[in-house]
Amino acid sequence: MTEYPPEPFRIKMTEPIKRIDRHEREIALRNAGYNLFGLKSEDVFVDLLTDSGTGAMSQAQWAALMQADESYAGASSFFRLSRAIETIFGFNHFVPTHQGRAAENILSSLLIKPGLYVPSNMHFDTTEANIRARGGLPVNLVIEEAFQPQNQHPFKGNMDLAKLRDFVKKIDPRNIAFGMITITNNAGGGQPVSMENLRAVAAIYREFEIPFFIDACRYAENAYFIKLREPGYAHKSPLEIAREIFSLADGATMSGKKDALANIGGFLAMNDETLYRAACNELILREGFPTYGGLAGRDLDAMAVGLMEALDESYLAYRLAQTAYVTEKLIETGIPVIEPPAGHAVYVDAGLFLPHIPPHEFPALSLAIELYLEGGVRGVEVGSVMFSREEASGKSTHPRLQLLRLAIPRRVYTQAHLDHVIKSLASIFRRRENLRGYRITYAPEFLRHFTAQFEPL
Repeated sequence: MTEYPPEPFRIKMTEPIKRIDRHEREIALRNAGYNLFGLKSEDVFVDLLTDSGTGAMSQAQWAALMQADESYAGASSFFRLSRAIETIFGFNHFVPTHQGRAAENILSSLLIKPGLYVPSNMHFDTTEANIRARGGLPVNLVIEEAFQPQNQHPFKGNMDLAKLRDFVKKIDPRNIAFGMITITNNAGGGQPVSMENLRAVAAIYREFEIPFFIDACRYAENAYFIKLREPGYAHKSPLEIAREIFSLADGATMSGKKDALANIGGFLAMNDETLYRAACNELILREGFPTYGGLAGRDLDAMAVGLMEALDESYLAYRLAQTAYVTEKLIETGIPVIEPPAGHAVYVDAGLFLPHIPPHEFPALSLAIELYLEGGVRGVEVGSVMFSREEASGKSTHPRLQLLRLAIPRRVYTQAHLDHVIKSLASIFRRRENLRGYRITYAPEFLRHFTAQFEPL
């Protein structure tokens, strides 16, 4: 059993939170159209909606904000970020963006034409949406173990190499815009990818002359999983492992709101100079000048410091132990979860938790709503709301996993907060047969989970 680790930091500033009563939570939910994204944050007690941009910055990051250079062009803040990216990622060029989806948008606009494919282990929501918005076709080729929640495979985020090779040959490499892999694999339970698999994926892409980009949002967590779980890496530092990972790729997209420990920011990196120049032109149209990219200088500095802090082993050990603690406590209670524990989030298997609610009635959404009603805890549905699609025939296709993701913000919540989450879920589990499904009353074309409206059945 994982013991809850002592935090490798002291708290010197607090933010008040409160738990409104159940009646007030019911009113808040109705006003939000039963979409947890529509809640006011002040009505949430423990907010596990996302780990994106919700972490607590360090004293070094706050100090960096004060020395930021807000010059429009050539700010020293940009060059400090440039040195950090060069140290960790090693790519020849990069452009800063206001967050990861902006980097995905620029990459997609430059490389995707209608009908072209983008294979990956599993695309997450904004990546998939940016590809589809340009007429591209995202393809998920993760290993089969990813769909077996209790399987203890140490790297369930791995790409299925046979499927990847067969897909490339079947489609023809000329019909593939670029290849990707996501580390860690957010859509599949936050599971890591091994260095062995990354090397093999890179070799296949290279063999067929397909540009290879890594979705690097949680690069530090993935590097630490490799250190802990993959033979031959125990003696290497997370920085050394990260540098080895990115030496395999032609570029990367990254949200700085995850493993750069910042509240906003991201970047698109690449080795190809022609692609870089095109990215700069697109950046100027959509985001800003290439040395600020839609960010204030202070945000560039916060990312520069955070990218390095995320590689600290004491921080990473604490980070992974938090999710392991919650995961193992839920297993003790009998609650089905994705195993082994992930890095940034705990994933409850809502399909097994609520087997009487079919995928088209959104079991993970039902569980997320009930968790808010029970304890004021906000999670997010990663299932049919997020990933089901309407076929031309009118038939809906649903993802194989119906998950409630409880994403833990970095350096924010204590053991008592997480024990409250565990207790709330345990209470729901005892009366799970009473939960009911939901139906959609409004949804946009893309990324519907952010703004869709629902009503209970």
